[in-house]
Amino acid sequence: MPLYEHVFIARQDLSNAQAEGLVEHFSTVLSDNGGSVVTSEYWGVKTMAYKINKNRKGHYAYLRTDAPATAVQEMERLMRLHDDVMRVLTIKVDEHAEGASIQMQKRDEREGRGDRGDRGDRRERRN
Repeated sequence: MPLYEHVFIARQDLSNAQAEGLVEHFSTVLSDNGGSVVTSEYWGVKTMAYKINKNRKGHYAYLRTDAPATAVQEMERLMRLHDDVMRVLTIKVDEHAEGASIQMQKRDEREGRGDRGDRGDRRERRN
């Protein structure tokens, strides 16, 4: 079956338990239609770059799934109809990455985030 990654944003006035309940709800919708959730992560309340429906913040959730396209379409349809869900993003991937998502990793655990070296270059050019 195809592999997918989903991120959705729920309204900020929900409690943490209600937001995590949405993850469980959509996971059961997916499993009822022949799919399975590989992993799910609740990223918490984050500030958005711009307002969506008069909200500055939102509850972010992330799902890695292994499901047929019809199950994903049904889950997305229900997400878009749900009053508490503001945005949905689904991406089809070739394989799931190992471990936690980049949002759940600590800054010093991330790979490839060393010193870029561009700050020293700017100082040298000014002199």
